[in-house]
Amino acid sequence: MDEILRSLPPGSRVLDLGCRDGSFPVSAYPELRVVRLDRERPSVGVQADAARLPFPDTSFDAVISNHSLEHMDALGPVLVEIGRVIGRGGSLYVSVPDASTFSDRLYRWIYHGGGHVNPFRDPAALAWRISEATRLKHVATRTLHASFLYLGRHHFRPRPPRRMWLFANGDQRVILWHSYAARVADQIFGSRLSVYGWAFYFGSIAEPIDTQAWSNVCVHCGSGCPAELLVVQGRWYKCNSCGTRNLFTPD
Repeated sequence: MDEILRSLPPGSRVLDLGCRDGSFPVSAYPELRVVRLDRERPSVGVQADAARLPFPDTSFDAVISNHSLEHMDALGPVLVEIGRVIGRGGSLYVSVPDASTFSDRLYRWIYHGGGHVNPFRDPAALAWRISEATRLKHVATRTLHASFLYLGRHHFRPRPPRRMWLFANGDQRVILWHSYAARVADQIFGSRLSVYGWAFYFGSIAEPIDTQAWSNVCVHCGSGCPAELLVVQGRWYKCNSCGTRNLFTPD
């Protein structure tokens, strides 16, 4: 999503849709006017139904829908509403899981469905549907890799479920090695164990979109980074966003 946010001029209005407490830190883009929106009341933002957005037409210069469309009960009306509130020349970022992957199946097993009511499996079909509903041109698609950070013990209150015993009740060291093993298996066997889903870009985006998949994703914060920037650190690398140590694999 940073390709969109970085290219917006100061004062641009951004809707962070279905984001709980935020898909990105506002402090990273202080010159933008960001509105957080979720059906559950966010700590800072607007509580509303994404299928009935409480904003006039063309209210925003960009909409960010980060890991949210898979949770939308009324997907068709939500997409129409996104298109309605984006102004002429606006842009849209969408990321969703691939329901056919090991990562998403594991998530739904651990979280008893986890609220994923829309099982996306075909990126071309989804891109076409979004473009048709929003009237925004599809610009690029990038494959996303999983960090498996949803296995972290801090996501469970008061305690992890019994099935989390398989992952040492969410110990980050176990998650790190699980992520590393999935990426190594993908390289050896051509599997898709570390794949999460897709990121889609629509509309007018000034910055070129790098469609290269980044397999090195931080197990603590979920930030990805291209391998060429990490290889110099050796087998272990520090996440550029949070500083957590991760195991490196070539893309």
